[in-house]
Amino acid sequence: MFRTIYKQAKKHPGLMPQFLFMFVGVSGAFLYLIRLARGPYISWDRKNNPEPWNNLAPTYQYKLVAVTTDYESLKKEGPDF
Repeated sequence: MFRTIYKQAKKHPGLMPQFLFMFVGVSGAFLYLIRLARGPYISWDRKNNPEPWNNLAPTYQYKLVAVTTDYESLKKEGPDF
């Protein structure tokens, strides 16, 4: 597959930006998928830790980018389970 891409890129140099943007897009999607799979709301081990989201601190930043929320100054709301 990579050999074919290399041959096409040598024949048609105008395809180089397309291959570059495809590589960057696929890599970004793969890294974001890994980030989601390692998140606290995914339960890979249902027997030992069935609800891992209950073990999070109230200052845990859930979002990738939080523009207006200051997670350092949050207080815990709700009971402990």
